[in-house]
Amino acid sequence: MPVLLSLQVTPDYSYFFQIKKVMRVLEHHEIQPYEVALVHWENEEINYSMGEGNSKLHHGNIILNSDVELDQAVLEKFAFSNALSLSVKLAIWEVSLDHFVESIQSIPEMLKSGKRVKLSHAEVMQKIGELFSLRHRINLSSDLLITPDFYWDRENLEQLYDKTCQFLSINRRVKVINEKLQHCTELTGLMRNHLSEKHGLRLEWMIIILITIEVRRRLQPQCMLHFTGKCM
Repeated sequence: MPVLLSLQVTPDYSYFFQIKKVMRVLEHHEIQPYEVALVHWENEEINYSMGEGNSKLHHGNIILNSDVELDQAVLEKFAFSNALSLSVKLAIWEVSLDHFVESIQSIPEMLKSGKRVKLSHAEVMQKIGELFSLRHRINLSSDLLITPDFYWDRENLEQLYDKTCQFLSINRRVKVINEKLQHCTELTGLMRNHLSEKHGLRLEWMIIILITIEVRRRLQPQCMLHFTGKCM
């Protein structure tokens, strides 16, 4: 899903019409788009104004330097927007994790009460796959844990980016979501071990039954011969 962020001082209906037009064009290039309701629900907005001095985030408001050159102004807006887009992406993953937690929240109580877990081995493996896919996207395929390379030689932009991330509590949210992921990983691992033990126990009983049948099959002719010999 493309993330389009903008900074606007006063309401301009022609501006919003242009944004919608751009979004309609981008829709044709979407890959695995999110649900429309989720897209409209998860968003970030920060008020901003033009002022003198260096651009900064002050008391939850973005203040942009009105005297800076156009190229620098665009880069500064990009730094703020980059942090905002990261927060939106994280919010969508938080929703995905919440849905995953809801799908397995009854399992601990079922295990506690000794009830049968109503999930097959294939379904458990699918849950594990969903979990690791989400974990991979958050920790390996995003910039949530490190500052993007783009800012390494742009210290002033890095400060704007880091300050906005701090304001949006991105690091704290990542820590919370990873703690939830760890708990879910332990639970799904427990489910897999539980089903593996049940499968192993079933195989053991099948082997015992087959051995019993085979022993009886081999002993039956000898018993008949012994009985016949007594009769003679």
